[in-house]
Amino acid sequence: MLVQVALPVPLYRVFDYSVPMEDNALPAIGSRVEVSFGRQTLIGITVAHIAQATSSVPSNKLKPINHCLDDAPILNENMLALASWMARYYHYPLGDVLAVMLPTFIRQGRPLDLLITHWRILPNVSDNDFHTNANKQKQQFDMLKLHGARGASEDVLLLEGMQRPFLKTLEEKGLIERYIEPKSAPKPVSLAKMPLDLNAEQQLAVDAILTAHNAGKYSGFLLNGITGSGKTEVYLQTMQAVLEAGKQVLILVPEIGLTPQTRARFASRFAAQIVLLHSGMSNTHRLQGWQDCRTGHAQIIIGTRSAVLNPFANLGLIVVDEAHDASYKQQDTLRYHAADVALYRGLQYNIPVVLGTATPTLEHLKLVDDGKLVECQLRTRAGSAKLATMQLIDARQQSTHQQAQDDGARYDTGLTDILIGAIRQTLEAGDQVLIFLNRRGYAPVLLCEACGWQADCPRCDAHLTVHYSNQANHNSYLKCHHCDWQAYIPAACPDCRSQNLDAKGMGTTRLSENLHAIFANPQTSKDLYPIIQIDRDTTRRKDSWEKIYEQINQGKPAILVGTQMVAKGHHFPNVTLVCLPNADRGFLSADFRSPEHTAQLMIQVAGRAGRGNKQGRVLIQTLQPDNALLLKLVKDGYLPFARELLQERKMMGLPPYSHAALIRCEGKTLLATTQALKDAIVSLPAAHNLAVLGPIDAPMSKKNSRYHSQLLLLAKDRNQLHHILNQWWQPVLALPSAKYLKLTLDIDPVGW
Repeated sequence: MLVQVALPVPLYRVFDYSVPMEDNALPAIGSRVEVSFGRQTLIGITVAHIAQATSSVPSNKLKPINHCLDDAPILNENMLALASWMARYYHYPLGDVLAVMLPTFIRQGRPLDLLITHWRILPNVSDNDFHTNANKQKQQFDMLKLHGARGASEDVLLLEGMQRPFLKTLEEKGLIERYIEPKSAPKPVSLAKMPLDLNAEQQLAVDAILTAHNAGKYSGFLLNGITGSGKTEVYLQTMQAVLEAGKQVLILVPEIGLTPQTRARFASRFAAQIVLLHSGMSNTHRLQGWQDCRTGHAQIIIGTRSAVLNPFANLGLIVVDEAHDASYKQQDTLRYHAADVALYRGLQYNIPVVLGTATPTLEHLKLVDDGKLVECQLRTRAGSAKLATMQLIDARQQSTHQQAQDDGARYDTGLTDILIGAIRQTLEAGDQVLIFLNRRGYAPVLLCEACGWQADCPRCDAHLTVHYSNQANHNSYLKCHHCDWQAYIPAACPDCRSQNLDAKGMGTTRLSENLHAIFANPQTSKDLYPIIQIDRDTTRRKDSWEKIYEQINQGKPAILVGTQMVAKGHHFPNVTLVCLPNADRGFLSADFRSPEHTAQLMIQVAGRAGRGNKQGRVLIQTLQPDNALLLKLVKDGYLPFARELLQERKMMGLPPYSHAALIRCEGKTLLATTQALKDAIVSLPAAHNLAVLGPIDAPMSKKNSRYHSQLLLLAKDRNQLHHILNQWWQPVLALPSAKYLKLTLDIDPVGW
């Protein structure tokens, strides 16, 4: 007998290996083996046992496996079936699919039983052992003391805000010790806090999901609830029954920043083993989390999109929160969509899957129409909270606010006087304001007013973003947000030597500075209000987002300036005014999905207003107040807007009424990438009935000194598209013109 091994190589096949005579048994299917592959030594997964007579490899060329690394399978039948389905659906090599599914240490062949360090206070240690100047150490010591004599695991302590250097310092002083605690079976889940009362719509949703759970059958639910309608309470009460039945619950969130608050919300309701899984964790903790899911030690699993690829001992429910979010789509390597994979896993385990959102994607609405998802609507806000009112401000009719500089010159703040007045009124009432601008940095472009020169990235077809701060001039630089190229801001124009260089447009940093001059400057404002900037630049450091979140939740009057990070499920109870100073960009894009994504973002941001007991309002500053789509969204709400877009898509034959595959080609020249895609079109089957669009330059044809072309295939029938790709895609990769180029296939692309 031989073993077939899936290896992490870009080849669409598995590889046959013999088993050394001294080995008493074949490696189990689903276990790791170390093998020689060319000049490399690789770790692969055993996927089948076959008779030697059926192998296409001559017996004299068969290589033996070097070692079997696992006594028992680490991947069960469900996990292997998942990998096989993803390899078929996304047309990706099986070995590479498995490599994406497995934590780094497992791919490297490390043992599975890595144990987590715990910390506890030594006996007979008291508060008197501290010197008066060791305030920070005392604070960290007090945090550990809250966990009692047994202490806590290092990952829990770090999550609570403790810092590794202080733990080591306290250890060196003989105050605390580290130890390894073998994991025992988790205790049954119990309630730490009583559930809230549900309204009629929430109760119907909970009953429908639990009916599917109790019947032990798969069902997909679209929990379509307006912002603040209590979707989380539906999750919690559904989870309660599932957890009490001894099963696991998986909660997917769209980004890492949401994991701490989601964990805190669930930990306050349930006394349970909660595991976090995301890319910001160390390899050790990701492996331990993977093991906890597989062994059943984890009862509630909260993670970003890759968490859906984990093995589970006894999964009973999957919740995909903010299911509309584009970040659930992986944009490189294996281009899977976590919401689609979640539905497949629900089918595997015969369990309910809940897609929760206030702004469903058109694809999910189409699945409801087709009877493949059950829609549960929540149309009223929970408790006494009321839906925020939306109002358009015509920027053509209103003058923008002018602010004086130190030298007396005046500059345009980009905000109308009406907007400034509303912000001041809200702050004086003791409430908070959120201003949404989805563009970080100081300004999107640096321009020479004398000759028209623009600061462009030398490696991409993109302008360099200006990063500049009056408070910290040493942090001034130009940066490309696509390839991370950085450069100093020139003192004069490189073309004409003029010093009339001007940063055009506005990013979050410039907007924050403008607001600081109006609301946080003692010369212009009798009351000073903090300006809190929330974007990737201000949340890069560890724990920075948690500190910002804590500052916001103190409830004091403040202005929050943020990118799309602030739109994703955050609860700011004291925000009563949301401002969108630039609402036009998304409705003018060439991307056919842009109106949908823009509307989702606007509604999600608007949903941050009035989540407490006070009425909220949303002010939308626009240069196109008569835009039909914008008016439809503001007057009728998201669902009628989405239904209208759905009809347009149907008339035009665009997804979700057709099925797309996007082929991208990357190389040193546009000529080479375009030619490879032309040759790919020629090799399509003669009677294919596909709409073939391209080859054309990608939206960003040059990125990181590489050129990109693309080809789009559209089919009315999904099975027909995949049937053609099964015959066509692998020969395309072998085309002579594709040599030295990078060709990638994206099934169900989010945009093109």
